[in-house]
Order: sequence, then C-alpha cells, then structure tokens
Amino acid sequence: MSVCSTASGNKRRPQQLRHDPVKKNVFHIVFFFAVLLCSFSAGGQPPVKNEGDEGVEQRIENLSESTEQEEADYTTLTDALQRYAEHPLNLNRASREELNDLQLLDDIQIDNLLRHIEKNGFLLTIYELQTVDGFNLNTIEKILPYVSIYDAFGSAHFSMREMFKNGSHEIVVRGQRTLETQKGYTGADSITLAENPNARYLGSAERVYARYRFTYSNVVSWGVIGDKDSGEEFFKGSQKNGFDFYTGHLSVRNIKFVKAVVLGDFQVSFGQGLTAWTGYAFGKTSDAASVKRNAMGIRPYFSTDENMFMRGGAAAFRFKKMETTVFYSRKKIDANITRSDTSGTDIEVLEVSSLQQTGLHTTPSELADKDAIGEQVFGGNVGFRSRRLNLGITAIHADYSASLTRNLDLYNQFEFSAKSNENIGFDYSYVFRNFNFFGEAAMSKNGAVATINGMLVSPDPKISFAVHHRYFQRDYQNLYANVFADGSLPANEQGIYLGMVARPVRSLTLTAYYDRFVFPWLRYRIDAPSNGSDFFTQVNFNPDKRTDMYFRYRHRDRFVNAGDEEADVDYIVPVEQTNYRFNIQYPVSPSVRLRNRIEYTIYEPTGAAQEKGFAIYQDVSYKKLGKKISFTARYALFQTDTYNARIYVYENDMRYVYSIPAYYYRGSRAYLLVNYDITRRLEVWVRIAQTFYNNQDVISEGSLTEIQGNTKTELKVQMRLKL
Repeated sequence: MSVCSTASGNKRRPQQLRHDPVKKNVFHIVFFFAVLLCSFSAGGQPPVKNEGDEGVEQRIENLSESTEQEEADYTTLTDALQRYAEHPLNLNRASREELNDLQLLDDIQIDNLLRHIEKNGFLLTIYELQTVDGFNLNTIEKILPYVSIYDAFGSAHFSMREMFKNGSHEIVVRGQRTLETQKGYTGADSITLAENPNARYLGSAERVYARYRFTYSNVVSWGVIGDKDSGEEFFKGSQKNGFDFYTGHLSVRNIKFVKAVVLGDFQVSFGQGLTAWTGYAFGKTSDAASVKRNAMGIRPYFSTDENMFMRGGAAAFRFKKMETTVFYSRKKIDANITRSDTSGTDIEVLEVSSLQQTGLHTTPSELADKDAIGEQVFGGNVGFRSRRLNLGITAIHADYSASLTRNLDLYNQFEFSAKSNENIGFDYSYVFRNFNFFGEAAMSKNGAVATINGMLVSPDPKISFAVHHRYFQRDYQNLYANVFADGSLPANEQGIYLGMVARPVRSLTLTAYYDRFVFPWLRYRIDAPSNGSDFFTQVNFNPDKRTDMYFRYRHRDRFVNAGDEEADVDYIVPVEQTNYRFNIQYPVSPSVRLRNRIEYTIYEPTGAAQEKGFAIYQDVSYKKLGKKISFTARYALFQTDTYNARIYVYENDMRYVYSIPAYYYRGSRAYLLVNYDITRRLEVWVRIAQTFYNNQDVISEGSLTEIQGNTKTELKVQMRLKL
C-alpha cells in the first residue's frame, strides 16, 4: 500500500529512488541477526564496569531528544535512585516492589534473586550475586551504588519519637537566570503594549526554586516545592502568594496492610501505561529491557512539571496476594477557552479549544489560560500480585468543567473532544524460567481499543532479547496514558520492536534494536498515512574496570509533508536521519576523570541537500576523597547546517536539575559546575554556562527571549541543607 498522498495538478513529485524503505529495512534486520549470531559464537565473562549513572544519563538524554525538552524536570524518574544512593536498599530484605523501584533490574533478574535468597538464605557479600542467574559483574556494578547487604530487619512499626529522631529534613533553594538582556525584559512604550500586551514579560528574569522534604526510611515522606519560572511575577501582580506553582504531599508506605497512602499531589502508574500513567517514562534506550514499563502504583509527586500529576488523595491496600488501589483528584488546569451565547440567549457556553502544557504564565495571554477549567479524575486498580504472576484491572474516569472542542482538521478528528472520558484496561506480567511475558489491553469510552504485548527472554547469561508489539486504534482516547511508542499519543500506531543485549567476550557489550512502525491515519504535518523505522546499535568496550567507551549508530526514517506551495494537495516525502557517536570516559588519576565525545549527524530530506552537523566535547571531573570541593567542566564545539541537524547532549548539573541542550548552528559551549561541602550537612553548587555562536548576530530572533549578540550565559546557584 502506498503511504504517499496523490498530488493533483501538473506539479511532479520529487524522485524518491534513493529512499528504498524495503531494501533499507531488510538491511537492518539482516544486520540485527548477524550481530545476534556473532554473540552466540563468542564466549567469556564480562568485566567489572564502572558505569555509575552513565546508563541513567543515556536514558534521560534519549528521552529529552524524543520530547524535545531541554530542561524538563525528570526528578520523578530518578527520585528512587537518589534516595537509595543515600539510604542503600538491603537486598536481603528487599521486596519485589522495592527492587522494581531501582529500574535497573528486569523481572527475570528480580525473580531469580528472590528465589535464590529463599532457597539459600541471606547473601553474605554483594559479589555473591554472581551465583544468581542473570547477574554478572556488569549488572552488579550497575546497582552497587544503590544497594547493600546486611541482616538487619527494618521494621515498619515505629513510634513518632523514633520517626522524628531518625528521619531527615532537606531544604533546597536555587536561583538561576540568563545574564544577557532578553527582549522580553526590556522596556516598551505604551503604544507598543497597547497594540500587543504580550510584547513583554510581566515578571523578572530570575527563576526561583525552593524545596523542603522530610523522609523516614522508605516509610514516611512529606514536603512542599515552590517554583517561579523566568518571566513570571513573584510576590506581586498576579502572584501575590509568591511562587507561581506549588506542590506538596504527605505519604506513608508499608504499614501493615496499607501499602501506600498519599495526600496532596501524587502520580499513578499501572500496567504498561495504556490506561493510567502520569509522569515521564523512559522510551527507546540502549537498554533493550526498558521496553517494559515497571509500574509503581501510587507515588508522591515531587517535580516542577505543572501538568503530570493529580491532586487529592490515593490509597493502596494489600491483602496477602491481592491489592486494591483507589485515587481521586480535583484541580484546575490551563486551557485556551472561548465563550459564546447560545441561540441569542444570555446563557454563556464555555468551550476549550486546546489544553496548555507549558506551565508558563509570563504574559497576559498565558495568565488568561491559567486554571481556566476544572478537572476531576477518579479511578482505581485491583490486582493479583505474586512473585511470578501479576494481573491487574485499572479504570479511570475524567470530567471537565467545559467541553473540549478542538479546531478540527483531518489529522486530529479522532482525538478526544468531549467533556468526559473513561478508560478501562487489563494488564499482565508472567515470569516463567527465563521468560517474562507482559502486556496490557485497554478501551476508551468511545469503544476504541489499544493493546501492548511483549516478551523479555534471557536464554543465556551472556544474551537477552526483547520483543514488543503495539496496536493502537486511531480513535483510542486517553489523556492520562504514557506508553512505549514512536508517537506522543497511544493512538493511530502499529509497531513491532526487536531488541538485544549481548556480552560475547569479557570486555564487550553489544546492544541493538530495530523498531518498525506504521501510522494508518494522518498526523500533525503528515497529510497521509505513513510509516517509518528506527535502527540502533551500540558497542561498549571496557578494557579495564575504570574505562568505558562506546560507539553508537542510529538510523531513523519517516515521512513528512513536502511543503510544496505549488501543489494542490500537499504530499509526503521520506526523511532520513543518521547519527554516529563515539564516547569515552577514563581516569587519569584517582581524583580526575575525563570524558570525550564526538557525534556526527546527517539529516536527509527528499529532494533537498543533506543537512549535516557535528559536536565534540571534552569533560574534566575532579573529586578527591575527603576533600570538600569537586567540580566538572566542559568545552564543546559544534556546527550544524540547520536546526534539523541539532544534537542533544547531556550536561552535568546540580542535584534535582537536568540540562540536555540542543547544539545547533556553529559555535562553542562551555560550563563549569562547582560543588562545595561547607559542612557535613550544608553544600553549595555554582554553575555557569555560556554558548557562543560565531555565525549568529542575534539569538532566538523574533521571540521574547531574543538576545542582541552572539553569546548566551546562564548562571545557577543552589544550596542544600540536610538535618
């Protein structure tokens, strides 16, 4: 079936002979299985790998690239790891849910570990894990910063006195701003503002963040966060109460039959994300097992994202192998609204043309959208949980105070456009020996269905596979879903994913995946049914315990509108993008570590010249045991022909901050991050970063963030107090 729409008129379509998706897909599949055969033919054991947080960094880097968000708050994805880094998880007493919290082990490894302890007794040393099926030195080194081995039993029965005595308080305050003057903060005359009230920001350029949290073990947590974005008012005007956004929670876990109770702001995640999943989740990464979502049920919300949460209360109860969860949320959300009279009467009808997701309230138009409508959500989950078998039924209902009436176009006519919606889903996960079968099927109020089914298998300690199939009908509707897919919504997509991780020799790890997907209906800026593929392979080489290098190749192809103004009907053309990356990190002394990367990308639109780009950087990290100061510095050079060839790069930042900027055009970028421990309880970070463009005289031209000049400098300061 052709995936290109037919262009009418005399305008001829560009030649597409150089793009043969069938031939290219056959090549990728053959290459995939060639790597597989090579993996089986090799032998040996993997070495200890100094991975640290490198795997997590790569996941976040890939997620930022897919969402195109350079400074999103991914705290909810890494909160468990940060908690376990300070209070390591005791593997001898860890439950299946706590091991899932790590997001570093798959269900097969978790089942093997629990079965090993049940059969042989408590572990005596961390390296005894080598005797557990599915655990090698690579896996052990990956989880080492977050786990411990001891025979103490941490009872959940405690007194208030004990809780306050052994609990910990944390206070974090952070300020940041761009040092150059941006257009939105300059003065404007009354005529300009009268013609365009949104021509300037209402508030100051500083972004301010404050956080307080109390935690006691993995049992009790409460806290509050206040966040002011750059350009928002602070203790004046529209924000007389200070911060533009507040979030807070009180959470209790694992008290007798109460698995969890959360009051305030929380997030929910069940199954594979088709029915109810708020917050971020990892997508395609160098870890093939990440195709399976590890649902956390209900968790307190502790992020500055102003959309991905619920506000109200949730509770989960455990009765032997049965679990029941209920949740209720009621809050205001941002939306673009219109008001109209009905048939000449005085009755005003409120309609929503779109929901706003930026969380920014810096101009009069953005303030007009703030808390425009009410949202009420409630639902629950009933599940059977055992060590190997998990079954669950999830239901969710959402009501809005105004009807969502989209500006309909051909591509979005099947998207949610009503005042209420319902979803119900069934999920499963079953571990049989070295196989893990999982999936979810869900239905929305209009009768449309979506399904996910997958399998993880480890036939040998040296190799593992992942298979993932997805089928989303074009009219499946759910605003609270987050699934593994190529598109941003679980609708109008079918796809099959094949992944593999192999460790054929002592110092080598091979990773590869191939994802083929089809969009049966139109999409935004794609005016015809289309398809595409994503091929990825990465080779990690560890010549010794402390050196890690990898080479990565990724090729993606898909279709976009040709943008031909002379054609009567816009037709679609294929676009290919290829990325090559080499990354190495190694120590030069016990306290100094270096990291180098070079990346090259080719963006190939049909009928146009190739758009190329590269980035190269050098990192230097200093941290000496017993010293109060540590730092990380980077100097990077980059050049891309266009914005399409941009390259996303993970940058080290202070705790609870994530920076993954896109490098594009031609220039350099440098940053210095300094961490100083003033006392054992008080630490300070200072970070300054500057981007220099040598082929631009104006940065972000035409926007409120426009800078007259070719440099952009960002300054951040953060203090953290632990009591």
